[in-house]
Amino acid sequence: MTAAPLATGTAPATAEALLSVRGLTLDLGTTQPGLVQDVEFTVPKGRSVALIGESGCGKTLTAMAILGLLPRAVRVVSGEIDFAGTDLLTCGPRELRRIRGGPVGAVFQEPMSSLDPTMTVGDQIAEARRIHFKEGRRTAREHARGLLDRVGIPDAKRRLDSYPHEMSGGMQQRVMIAAAIAGEPRLVLADEPTTALDVTIQAEILELLRDLRRDLGLAVLLVTHDLGVVADFCDEVVVMYAGHVVEKAPVREAFRTPAHPYTSALLGSVPRSDRARTPLEVIGGRVPPAGSFPGGCRFRPRCRHAAASCGEPQADTVLAAGHHTCCGRVAAGDLTPGREL
Repeated sequence: MTAAPLATGTAPATAEALLSVRGLTLDLGTTQPGLVQDVEFTVPKGRSVALIGESGCGKTLTAMAILGLLPRAVRVVSGEIDFAGTDLLTCGPRELRRIRGGPVGAVFQEPMSSLDPTMTVGDQIAEARRIHFKEGRRTAREHARGLLDRVGIPDAKRRLDSYPHEMSGGMQQRVMIAAAIAGEPRLVLADEPTTALDVTIQAEILELLRDLRRDLGLAVLLVTHDLGVVADFCDEVVVMYAGHVVEKAPVREAFRTPAHPYTSALLGSVPRSDRARTPLEVIGGRVPPAGSFPGGCRFRPRCRHAAASCGEPQADTVLAAGHHTCCGRVAAGDLTPGREL
């Protein structure tokens, strides 16, 4: 079944962007170019956007570029990261320190790797208040107590003097969230915040993030590989493969009518209640390492719909407002968006 050719260009924005990533390209030098190439997406004010893909697709590098925490070996080749009118890629170290932990908060994957084991959780949360708002120790600790209470840690006053190792994984992650919002951010970047947690605690953390987003007006950029979390929490999704953005769409639209074969394959690998006893789809092969990306569509060697035209550069195609794909065969009408892709 074929569809009519689709127009290319830029879809109209539906909400004011708080964060805009435009043409971001990162590499490790001439031997490994294009670790991340021409990445573009926006995070609107008060919305949640998921950045998804397999390990090695470049989503964490993209997040670290936003925070100004790239490894020294990784070089920014080109692009802009606009946060509320400020290009984070041209900021000096002082300006980045003002933004990071203040207007932009972060929740990382492993709280025990991010929390300082030699400091009490109260002091770690209060540190953001003292740095960004110049509060005294007593005032900052009182704010920290209120934040621990806000994120659902019981007996918050006593817990101020606890060390990270004295807490469970779920409580440690709540401390990370409290520290992330201590600087009164407008955007929180959460990198796999529920990966190491059991399902019950994971649901509680997502509910907490949802409440904070509603009550504080936060925008959230969620880096994850868990499509269940994306469906439950996010408004929009950005799909990355081998350093490229291959699809951008509202979450419901992406899940119902995926337009890129990679997105469709990811969805096919997730169990569905309406397809009991149906074998899960397996994506053959693996994400190619940096330096050996194929020309044209980088998913081509693993794609069951690949054709000769896929070896050519793939243009961004707009299917509907907010729904983009980089599949030339969909753009030409050779493939119809949907799970049958």
